[in-house]
Amino acid sequence: MNYYEEINLSTAGEVDIIDITGMVQSVVDRSGIKNGLALVFVIGSTGAITTIEYEPGLKKDLPAALERLFPKNINYEHEKTWHDGNGHSHIRASFLKPDLCVPIVGGNLILGTWQQIVFVELDVRRRHRRIAVQIVGD
Repeated sequence: MNYYEEINLSTAGEVDIIDITGMVQSVVDRSGIKNGLALVFVIGSTGAITTIEYEPGLKKDLPAALERLFPKNINYEHEKTWHDGNGHSHIRASFLKPDLCVPIVGGNLILGTWQQIVFVELDVRRRHRRIAVQIVGD
C-alpha cells in the first residue's frame, strides 16, 4: 500500500522549530498502514526535517549551534546572485537535510522516548511550508 498527504505549516521565521510528530502520526493513522515506513520531506530549499528532544534547552541550543557552524555574518556566494540575505539558510538546510524516514510498526511511528520529529525553518522570514508525508507498507 501507498499513501500520500501534505502537512501545511506557517512559521515564525528563522530557526522556528516546530514539533510535527503528532501531525505525522495522524497521517499514519489515516493511511491505515500498520507496518512500513513514513518518509517526511519538506518541499523547499531552506527548511529541514530532523529529530530532537523537543524541550526548551535544546530549542535554544540548536539555533546557537547552527550560528556557530554556519554564521549569518559571513560572505556567501548566494548573496552575490540573489541579494536575499539567506545564503546561510541554504547551507544550514543542506546539512540538516530535507527528509527523514521513520519505521512504522503496529500503526505507530517508532521513535525514542525523548525523540520528536521537527521541522526547522531556516529562511530569514516567515514562511508557509508544505511537508510531504509518503507512507508505504501494509
